Amino acid sequence: MRLARILTPDGPVTGRYVDGVVRADDGVYEVGVDGRLLPPCEPSALYCVGRNYAETLDQMDYERPEEPDFFIKPSASLLGHEQPIPYPPFTDELTYAGELAAVIDERCRDVAPEAVSDVVRGYTIMNDVDALDQQGRTARKAFDGSGPLGPWIETDVDPTDLDMHTDVAGERRQEANTELMLFDAHEVVSFISERFTLRPGDVVAFGSPANPGLVEPGDEVAITYEGVGTLRNTVVDGR
Repeated sequence: MRLARILTPDGPVTGRYVDGVVRADDGVYEVGVDGRLLPPCEPSALYCVGRNYAETLDQMDYERPEEPDFFIKPSASLLGHEQPIPYPPFTDELTYAGELAAVIDERCRDVAPEAVSDVVRGYTIMNDVDALDQQGRTARKAFDGSGPLGPWIETDVDPTDLDMHTDVAGERRQEANTELMLFDAHEVVSFISERFTLRPGDVVAFGSPANPGLVEPGDEVAITYEGVGTLRNTVVDGR
């Protein structure tokens, strides 16, 4: 089942997404006619793991981590499906990275890996936008518009063996499978939950395969995860 949020003239509505419409308790809303898709959840924070694919380590000359290496994006970083990504004025090196992400369903802490599926609402897609020439992860990754998320939450998917690809301006830039993660989705959520109390709607993203790269204004970034969907956003000049 796909769960989505749509922004209508009367405010946000949450429901089941089927064939371009959101079916809510109070009616049916057509995407693009009655409103636009919002990020599919309202996280207090986005917990993002880096360096989680061996090929990415080789490409970026990173050392292999002994445990998940994470950082945090604030909720202010969120953008919805097909919302434009502003190219910030403070960077000349804006990059994309196509990531699978879990959405937490209930307040939880110290969740064992085998119990993670009980506390996860489902899976969605995140573009980990990065101002690569800034100093420190917060400056690089935690600004407005750095966390496109969506288009919906897929509740019926196994995160351990999903093909993915990322196309930028129609060119295939990334292609991989989640089985290549160094730490799988359940391990990552469990690890994060040892350190933070996770709340409903919080997001845990699992890192990007090889070939995250630069984007320019006008580039459309389309990130697809098998069984989940495609997150699509276009970079616009915000300078």
